[in-house]
Formats: sequence, structure tokens, C-alpha cells
Amino acid sequence: MGLIPDEGKSLPPPGLVNRNSVWLSGVGWCTAMLQNAILHRPPMKSGVHRQVLLATIGWFIGYHVTKYENYFNAKHDRDMNEYIKLHPDEFAPKEKKTFAEIVEPFIPVR
Repeated sequence: MGLIPDEGKSLPPPGLVNRNSVWLSGVGWCTAMLQNAILHRPPMKSGVHRQVLLATIGWFIGYHVTKYENYFNAKHDRDMNEYIKLHPDEFAPKEKKTFAEIVEPFIPVR
């Protein structure tokens, strides 16, 4: 089953480049760099395989966090629209006003 129920599987997949993937990929890469610096190794040159691995793991986790976020938002929107359909008296359409009715008349001050 995982984090996302079966009804969430029908949603379109998020893009490969999204804010969560990029952010967590950067966090993974910075974690590898920080570990190299703490262990007195050259940060950019040593452990490149760990840098790639941690960045990839961060990208993977960010992708799935985005999938869950999209599912949660779609579920929330569905529930709100269902509530609006069940209670139309609470969401009556408002009368439309023109812009001139909203703003005060302009009187220049001299």
C-alpha cells in the first residue's frame, strides 16, 4: 500500500524536476560534502560516489514527497468541492459590482 492509497495512483506523476527533489538532492550532496570536511578530506574530490549516492537518494525521496503532496492536495480539493455541493446555501453567488461602484469618486485636492 505505501504512503499513497490506490485512489491516488490515478493522479498524473509529478515532473522529475520539482522543488522537493531539487532541494533534497542538494541537502544530500551537502551532507556528503560536510562529512568530507569533518573528516579532513578534500570536500570536492573525495567520496564522489557518496556524493552522487546521497544526491540520488535525496532526489528519490523528494519525488515521492511530491507525489504524496499532490495526493493530499487533490484529496483536500475533492473534499472541499463535495462540501460545497452538499451545502449550496452557504456558498451563494455574490452580486457582481462594477469597479465604479466599489471605489470612491475622485475629487482632486488643490
